[in-house]
Amino acid sequence: MKIAVAGKGGVGKTTLASLLAHHYVSQGRPVLCIDADPSPCLGSALGFPDEKLDGLSPIAEMRELIAERTGSDPKQSAGGFFKLNPKVSDLPYKFSASHEGMRLLMLGAVEHGGSGCICPASALLKQLVNHIMVRRDEMVILDLYAGVEHLGRGTAESVDAMLVVAEPTRRSMGTARQVHGLASDIGVGEIHLVGNKADGAGDEAFFADNANGLPLIGCLHSSPEATIADRTGERLYDLDSALAAKTLRLAESLESKL
Repeated sequence: MKIAVAGKGGVGKTTLASLLAHHYVSQGRPVLCIDADPSPCLGSALGFPDEKLDGLSPIAEMRELIAERTGSDPKQSAGGFFKLNPKVSDLPYKFSASHEGMRLLMLGAVEHGGSGCICPASALLKQLVNHIMVRRDEMVILDLYAGVEHLGRGTAESVDAMLVVAEPTRRSMGTARQVHGLASDIGVGEIHLVGNKADGAGDEAFFADNANGLPLIGCLHSSPEATIADRTGERLYDLDSALAAKTLRLAESLESKL
């Protein structure tokens, strides 16, 4: 199963991605976690030790690798001739780290060019995401940024579900609706809203009233243990049993729709 998690920065999408990863690992499923956020922090949320994270670099920052695979000039960020379908099949294992049943790969962000730019780095990243989503058969959790730029139309069709995370504010819900529209346009079939920091019936009602056609699949509460997990490197999934239980129900609800 391939699950993409998106939402406005700071709403808790990385927290949800880590909770889902730990849930599926607890079921005995190997999970490939992909951090596509320009400020990667999924590894810490997953509980990866610092020594394993120190050896990882985002693929988008590997200029020599990008040049080798695309046939481009490493000194040139855009323009020129390069391959649009570079070899990527070995990258998920060659440039990832593993820990307790999870494998982590960091994509990073393309620094040059605007939205939809065609450059060697973007070509490599899109080909890599396409390979993972279409050609591989393990459990995949893709932690996206606010947009959907890592997904192409062909790739999006292989995403089993996109979970759009929001907090109970108008701006957050506005971003959620934008992501919903973008994901629908490129062909993602199952798109669901996850309300985060929902600490009462009023918050849950706010999500339902402002979803504008985006189906609400579940809500998560604010967790005091999140700060402890962030400071100590422990897994929030282990520290907050109530949050783990809600993650289980959310996953069950999602699987019932697929």
